[in-house]
Amino acid sequence: MSTVLAAAPPANRPADTRSRLEVMGLQKRYGSRQVVTDVHLAVGAGEVVGLLGPNGAGKTTTFYMVVGLVRADAGEIHIDGQAVQHQPIHQRARLGLSYLPQEASIFRKLSVEENIRAVLELQLDARGKPLSAAAIQQQLDGLLADLSIDKLRDSPALALSGGERRRVEIARALATQPRFILLDEPFAGVDPIAVIEIQRII
Repeated sequence: MSTVLAAAPPANRPADTRSRLEVMGLQKRYGSRQVVTDVHLAVGAGEVVGLLGPNGAGKTTTFYMVVGLVRADAGEIHIDGQAVQHQPIHQRARLGLSYLPQEASIFRKLSVEENIRAVLELQLDARGKPLSAAAIQQQLDGLLADLSIDKLRDSPALALSGGERRRVEIARALATQPRFILLDEPFAGVDPIAVIEIQRII
């Protein structure tokens, strides 16, 4: 099983060659069990890094620590040289860190378009103001096209296949225009044909 950490920016935003995520000496223990021991990694703009290992190896726990869902017992996490290991998850997200869990993370009762629009309506422009309706529509149409789900825009999320659902989840993650995306088991529950397409997108 594998997890993927990608630093490839969305197509509508140029790569920032200075963007860098660094993890140094992360450790996590639950009781007497050492789950993560001395993890180091560095990811720069345009890079895709995979974490390989069997179930229980600590991959998801490592991601949890990086994004702020779990506090590390030791180690440091830097985004562009700024230490963030003590910052809450929402502050790390503002610095460009996004996480896509293995579990389904879409609103099943909403349509594909509504799922993506819900994220875009929370985003701010360069002046710190909510995106205009025109900007939201432009980005929405772009994400639907980029992920090849434009024909599904009115489909309810609960009717999607595993591959279609994963594409919508990736579109939602990209809607925040992150600099780094952590994808946990990105191909879980996805058919082989969809895997090839998602690999191309990543």
